[in-house]
Amino acid sequence: MKKIRIGLLGFGTVGSGTAKILLDNQDVIESRLGAGLELKWIADLDVKTDRGVSVDKRILTTDAHMVIDDPAVDIVVELIGGYDPAKSFILRAIEKGKHVVTANKALLAAHGDEIFSAASRQGVEVGFEASVGGGIPLIRSIKEGLVANRIEGLFGILNGTANYILTKMTDEGSPFADVLKEAQALGYAEADPTFDVEGIDAAHKLTILLSIAYGVPIDFKAVSTEGISRITPLDIRFMKEFGYRIKLLAISKDDGEAIEARVHPTLIPEDSLLANVNEAYNALYLKGDAVGNIMLYGPGAGMMPTGSAVVSDLVDVARNALKGAIGRVPMVGYQPGSVKPRRIKAIEELDTQYYFRFSADDRPGVLSKISGILGKHDISIKSVHQKGRDVMGAVPIVMITHEARESSVKSALAEIDRLAVVRDKTVLIRIEDWR
Repeated sequence: MKKIRIGLLGFGTVGSGTAKILLDNQDVIESRLGAGLELKWIADLDVKTDRGVSVDKRILTTDAHMVIDDPAVDIVVELIGGYDPAKSFILRAIEKGKHVVTANKALLAAHGDEIFSAASRQGVEVGFEASVGGGIPLIRSIKEGLVANRIEGLFGILNGTANYILTKMTDEGSPFADVLKEAQALGYAEADPTFDVEGIDAAHKLTILLSIAYGVPIDFKAVSTEGISRITPLDIRFMKEFGYRIKLLAISKDDGEAIEARVHPTLIPEDSLLANVNEAYNALYLKGDAVGNIMLYGPGAGMMPTGSAVVSDLVDVARNALKGAIGRVPMVGYQPGSVKPRRIKAIEELDTQYYFRFSADDRPGVLSKISGILGKHDISIKSVHQKGRDVMGAVPIVMITHEARESSVKSALAEIDRLAVVRDKTVLIRIEDWR
């Protein structure tokens, strides 16, 4: 039986899962592929720590260049993460005529166009299913399963750490800092959780999905990004009274003229599908013009789920190589000549509903002053609750608006926050209801 030989760079959590699947499921892989996937090398700076995977110690090395340069290696798997040396390793592998599989969403969000262009020139493939959604086949679903559709919208819970934290805050009423410590103790959050809780990781993934969904060049800087670190149990209690749950959502919409691209805390109806995706799970809700609404759901990270996605890419690349069909599916799903820039809307152009919480003095006329400023900026109030609870010397006034323009909202809130009767900066959270 023909062998496709794999050089694995990185033997951490995902690398260990990938190796375990290749070894444990060798028979089922061979029966589906018609060839064997042989783990030829594993390179890591630490090859002595027990990873819980029984591999032949003779294939372990600390020399990544040796793995890349080995002419027997057909596919290089990059699971190091980060920008460098991962980028240089991938480009070197491509230059050597190797196919590449990677789970590195940060690298692809920043340098994906360069990597894909290099691979196209060399006639090799780059598989990156594991970069978005862990074990959920999001990328292949859009590239192949939904190829007949114009994608009208994407709504994604794409970061398990943030979703775990918001779930615990919602269900238990715990403050952000306490739940973050718990998430770190359980291994859901890194020691430095910035990428997860400030929305950066989700924005990396949305950047990749934008390219696949709309055929646009990769542009991470175009994604407006906000995190969850300022969400409080107080606001979560008020949101529940209005019938909403809060999620960190990656959102994109295509109106035919321009594309929205944003990541931020979002209120969604508590009976919606995404509102009930909890703990560390991920989900992507899509709107296609032909298929309608669908949702893909599952574990978005972890040793085995992400390893599963890596191996699925290995099998896909190997199938194409065996059949002489490299490039059968374009790397981002669109033919290179059809990948063209489109205008990405600035967040100030957004039209949506909003949740506001004002901290104001408990005195007559305060509500009328606030509503007067909102009205002056064409912001219509849908619902208002003036709470009789003293919070840090002020009374909360909570509002839900009708649809309004973000630029008008920010101008209005800047004016309101300058009022002498307003004690603190207004809390703003956007609302989405696409049902």
